Amino acid sequence: MDRTPSLPSRRGILAGAALTAVASPLFAPARAAAAPRAVDHRGAAWHPASRANYTPSNRPRAHPLHYVIIHVAQTTYAGTLSVFRDPAKKVSAHYVVRSSDGHVAQCVREADIAWHAGNWDYNTRSIGIEHEGWVDRPRYFTDVMYERSARLTAAICERYGIPRDRAHIIGHNEVPGSDHTDPGRRWDWKRYLRLVKSA
Repeated sequence: MDRTPSLPSRRGILAGAALTAVASPLFAPARAAAAPRAVDHRGAAWHPASRANYTPSNRPRAHPLHYVIIHVAQTTYAGTLSVFRDPAKKVSAHYVVRSSDGHVAQCVREADIAWHAGNWDYNTRSIGIEHEGWVDRPRYFTDVMYERSARLTAAICERYGIPRDRAHIIGHNEVPGSDHTDPGRRWDWKRYLRLVKSA
């Protein structure tokens, strides 16, 4: 079942979040109300997406995992988390990485299917990682963001036996049927893969 034709554009949703994002302290009541969950990646903070924005599953038994998909959110870290918490948005990713310090938030359990790729088949077989920033603003692609994201990707690859190569660690723009350009031409794939392989 492919939900993507009836869902609003991920690009439009995340771009709109940049205009509506509010300061992170205002999010404290929503986080406090959520039941604490053990995260899949050590050091990640649990910031759950709305249950309306992903599909519960029991991966990798239900669907084998073959890909890590790299995204750039086209908004801030806080804006991305806000979108994922909004049940009307119908979009999520498993992780969000902050630019300034590489902080990692987990929004969807790895066993569940996040709605990030725009292609149902790829959603079922991948882990999605959003990165704070914009494709045309490379200053958001900080050293610490690359390093923490690469460690996250390496750990995911280790957990599921995903090869650490460009055939299996792909950009959102490489998903069949995608109309997205992220992570964009400013994303340093050579550097990123080097960091993933050495993590």
